[in-house]
Amino acid sequence: MADNSSTTPSARGTNFFALITKRMDIALAVAAIMVVLMLIIPLPTFLLDVLLVINLSISLMILLSTMYVKKPADFSSFPGVILITTIFSLALNVSSTRLILSMGPAFDSRIITAFGNFVVGGNYVVGLIVFVVLLAIQFLVITKGASRVSEVAARFSLDSLPGKQLAIDQDLSAGLINEEEAKTRRAELRLESDFYGAMDGSSKFVSGNVKVALVIVLVDIIGGLIVGLAMGQVASLEEAARTYILFTVGDGLISQIPALLISTATGLIVTRSAAREEFARDIISQIGSSPRVLYIAGIAIFGLGFLPGFPTLIHIMVGGLLGGVGYLMNSSIREGEKKKREASQVKPEGEAAMTIEDIVKIDPMTLEIGYNLVPLVDKEQGGDLLDRIKLIRKRIGLDLGILVPPIRIIDNVSIDASEYLIKIRGTEIARGKIMINRFLAMNPKLDLNQLDGIEIKEPAFGLPAKWIAEPERQKAESQGFDIFDPPSVVATHLTELIKRNAAEILTRQDVQAMFDALRKEYPSVVDEVMKIPGAVGELQKILQNLLREGVKIRNMLVILETFADYAGTVKNIDMLTEFIRQSLGKQITTNFVDETSGSIRGIILDPELEQMLSDSIHEKPEGLVSTLDPSILHNFVDEAGTVIEECLNRGIQPVILASQKVRRLVREMLERSFPSIPVLSYSEIPSKVSLDQVGIIRLSILAEV
Repeated sequence: MADNSSTTPSARGTNFFALITKRMDIALAVAAIMVVLMLIIPLPTFLLDVLLVINLSISLMILLSTMYVKKPADFSSFPGVILITTIFSLALNVSSTRLILSMGPAFDSRIITAFGNFVVGGNYVVGLIVFVVLLAIQFLVITKGASRVSEVAARFSLDSLPGKQLAIDQDLSAGLINEEEAKTRRAELRLESDFYGAMDGSSKFVSGNVKVALVIVLVDIIGGLIVGLAMGQVASLEEAARTYILFTVGDGLISQIPALLISTATGLIVTRSAAREEFARDIISQIGSSPRVLYIAGIAIFGLGFLPGFPTLIHIMVGGLLGGVGYLMNSSIREGEKKKREASQVKPEGEAAMTIEDIVKIDPMTLEIGYNLVPLVDKEQGGDLLDRIKLIRKRIGLDLGILVPPIRIIDNVSIDASEYLIKIRGTEIARGKIMINRFLAMNPKLDLNQLDGIEIKEPAFGLPAKWIAEPERQKAESQGFDIFDPPSVVATHLTELIKRNAAEILTRQDVQAMFDALRKEYPSVVDEVMKIPGAVGELQKILQNLLREGVKIRNMLVILETFADYAGTVKNIDMLTEFIRQSLGKQITTNFVDETSGSIRGIILDPELEQMLSDSIHEKPEGLVSTLDPSILHNFVDEAGTVIEECLNRGIQPVILASQKVRRLVREMLERSFPSIPVLSYSEIPSKVSLDQVGIIRLSILAEV
């Protein structure tokens, strides 16, 4: 028999809570049935007291919960909670009214009697007036204001929905987020819109509850007087009034305090936008952020104390307290600024103490920005470029299979204030200019002259675009232009540059890190490769060759296995690259297969031309070298350009096909003029993929001969 004595109390408590959570749906269903039964079946006064205390507790927990959420949508169940608590409260009102009218002076609810005595005291007329004032405050101020705020918030949320959805689509198109993150943000956006829409309707339950309270007051008092005198429960009209007003006020108070808490919670949650901290900390940090506010308020209160008739001592105490808190806050702010200055200051000795590490160290990548672009990276000014760069590094790393190094961002006073430049290991590779308070509009299919703005070339792709002002943005969007904010422009440019220069970013240290990571799962493959002399260096060159042509290197297992198969007999890096491309053929050709026909639309080489190119290639220690005549080279580029342009004009994105031996030579000849046209070898194409010839390259020089 198992011994369960070792189970700790905390474990038992956790198991009990888990069990309750799993059965919560059943508990809610039972509670809903009980609420309906309360409207019909009389309750004993003891059970009524218990339920009244539970109602008060639930309302208090709801109010406190709204103070700790950072976004209103985090409490997405709040509209439903309002409905349930309102029905529960009304059911309690019906039960208490039934007991008050049926039992009269014998009504013995301790909770209702206690609240009635607390408000009524010795004068039931004054108590009734105070209770009516409380109802008026709740109905005319809190509940009405919360309902109005809910209505406005719902309308604003619905109006801003298209713009927020467009922003998500732009971030997805720019590569700042992946598809999963986009789905998550869209789901959050729908949840937020649904929340405000539900709050607009559920707030009406709260206001209706207050109106019902006035009706219940009249029913309890008038009905009590009639029932009490007619049935002989009380001896006189004065005794009936005292008795039933006491019970009515107590009943109304114990039911309206929870309603007041719910109304306040409704107002709090719909008036809060996304917060950085909890509600109390936000108030302290925002209202009391400036000591001047406390100083001025303290002086004003202190001065009022010396006016005739004002309580001088109280004003002096409160004014002094505000001034003291302002002094402490000011001292804390100054101390923090002093520490920041000390941390940012560089000692003269440190400037002179130059080391060899300072000289040889070069950042892998840097983004230098002008003064006007500092807000893009300053989080205190709302800049999110740093977060976008983190997403870019992650996305490209998962896509290409390389580790993108950290990108250092520094301000450069020597460049234009609105300019930025990007460097790889200290060498500038690109620069651009940003107009911080404008938006970039572009669409190659539309006429930019329709928009008022400053015409430029988009930095990432060189397409025509315009910087437009905020008032022009809505017009541009309605006409179909793509709109990008300044951080998106920089992020897109940076993304494209990293992809184009991935081969230069990859270092031998990165290759060694790949080996170390793969050794954990494939130790035999890595050990076999490491036995080959110079394996790290050779693989770095091969991987760089692949990256230059946009081939992803995530499938390192296939690359290593192929390298191990051929490295012992083939010493030429270019030939090893071609063998690895052949192993990755299915991955490489996937992007070029036409979705409709399932074939590759290819431009082939004339057999005579291909034979000439093959004969011109000679293997040397430094690689494969071609002895092709320059005139033939220029003629080949011209003829290939003509065929490529014809295909593009027909709406065909072609692929050039060649034998494995000449593929690399063809790529090198066309790289400068047509960098985006892929060149594949026949051996890279899987047998299941058919070829659709859309053109053939012939040399006019050969035809003349």
